[in-house]
Order: sequence, then structure tokens, then C-alpha cells
Amino acid sequence: MHLKIRHRTEYRYETPVRYSIQELRLTPPNVAGQAIEKWKVSTPIKASTSLDAFGNLYSVFVQESSYTSMMIEAEGDVHTQDAFEFIDDPKAVSPYHLLQQTNLTEPTAEMLEFFSASLPKKNTIDEVLELAAAVQGTILYFPGQTNSATTAAQSFAMKAGVCQDHAHIMLGLCRASNIPARYVSGYFFAEDSPNLASHAWVDFCIDIERGLWTSIDITNACFTDERHVRLAIGRDYYSAAPVKGVRSGGGGEELSATISITQPS
Repeated sequence: MHLKIRHRTEYRYETPVRYSIQELRLTPPNVAGQAIEKWKVSTPIKASTSLDAFGNLYSVFVQESSYTSMMIEAEGDVHTQDAFEFIDDPKAVSPYHLLQQTNLTEPTAEMLEFFSASLPKKNTIDEVLELAAAVQGTILYFPGQTNSATTAAQSFAMKAGVCQDHAHIMLGLCRASNIPARYVSGYFFAEDSPNLASHAWVDFCIDIERGLWTSIDITNACFTDERHVRLAIGRDYYSAAPVKGVRSGGGGEELSATISITQPS
């Protein structure tokens, strides 16, 4: 597929923000299944760019003069094809690091008991897929019930959530089964609804020595394919978030994020 993506994030504040730091992971990498034809990230002031510990390209900018609104925009063209296996760069973070739980992924005793029949006994694709199906069947896709700070335990308690919650629950259960797993943020193209928010799924490490990962979209019950565009990987949403920051001042915040994904004719 040839996908044209435009992702706009706009913040408005009740009172002037006096100081802020923004961290962006909005640049898709050239990896298996995707080739970036062109890509541009526009920020209010010039950002500095480098690679983080997971190999994500990330940008940081600091605003020291007051403002009441801010716009961040990423857009470009990506060529995709089916791919669900990814091999780490030799300098990548060890898969063993991805066995550690985080506050967002930590499973409760109730979660482990509930999914006990589906927890993988061996690190195989079939057993991990069985767990993914159990998570998708249990946690109903229900936008508006959760947010970026919702933990796997909270989503499980509600039996509702979105792609991010599916991913956090899956990460927690994989790690509890001694299978390294990581969060993937990105985009998903659906012809019937081209205006989607950011998407999320998981990679699990099928071969630790080789650094070989298999990518599963829990929400859509499939391996990743030509409809998926990877942005960043991390331990959970927070470490792979497309946009995050801290600020001083501003009072109440209104955030609007719009994403359009189209196929140029």
C-alpha cells in the first residue's frame, strides 16, 4: 500500500503556559514492511532529534516564552507491505529488559487467575495467539471508558478499553509467562474509517538469542500487515507515546488530535 498520513495534535490552555518540554516519537522508522518516502514533523520551535534506548527517533523542544495554544503536525508518505517478524539491531535493548512489568502493565492476581487457562506454557506463536484471542474476547472495545493513564488492572476490572488497554493487558500477561513483550505505537489504515486515532499493538520475542519478534494486533485479532505503520516501541504506552510533555502553568487543557490516512489515487 501507499499511505499518505497526516497527524495533527493541538493543545489549548485556559491561562498562559509559562514553560514546557515536549517529547515526540512521531517519525516512523524504515523497518521490515514499511519504507518511508517522505516525512516531516512540524513544531512551534526547532526541536533537537536523537535516538532513544529502543532505537526510536525522538525529538525534544523546550518553550520558555508563554503561549495559550500549540500545534504539532506530522505528515508524509509510507509504502507498506505485509510484515509481522522483526529482528533487532545488534545494539538494541536486550529482550530480557522487556520482561519487566511497569505500572501500566502489572497484572493483578485476579487477572492471572482469570486468564490462567490461556497463559502460554511455551513461547510459541500458537500459544501466544490463544492468549491474544482471550484478551480480545474479554476486553470489549469501548472508546471513552479509559485514557492514557489507565492501567491494565483498571481496564481488566471494567472489561472494557481500546487498543492501548488490549496491549497493556497482553504485555502484562506475556511478561508474567516469562515471554519478553513490548508496546508498539503506530497507525492502522481502515478504508471504511480513514480518520482513526493512534493505534497500538504488541511484539513478543519468539527467539531471545536472535532478537526475533512477532507482531500481533490484539484489537483486530491479526498479525500486523500492510495496514499497519510502526512509529515507536517501548515498555508501555508512556515510553512509546507519540507526544508527551510537562508544563508549568496553563490551567485547564483542551487536546484535539486528528489523524487522516488515505491512499493517493
